[in-house]
Amino acid sequence: MSLILKGGFDWPALMRAGINGLRLRPVEFWALTPAELLLMLGAGSGAAPLSRARLDELAQAYPDKAPHKTDVKGQDNG
Repeated sequence: MSLILKGGFDWPALMRAGINGLRLRPVEFWALTPAELLLMLGAGSGAAPLSRARLDELAQAYPDKAPHKTDVKGQDNG
């Protein structure tokens, strides 16, 4: 479930997660910043997505090898 919508926060879902899921009292829920609430809910705790720079590093460290080629007669053209 996404708690952040394109136009902003999904407040009903955040309230359910904070009050029902985390058992926060309403005064505790409303005292939190959105960032604090998302942190309490575990947002951002997963691994970061692979960046283009990291993909380039991996491609350089582990380059693809060209497949071994043979012609129709089974002779090595490698």
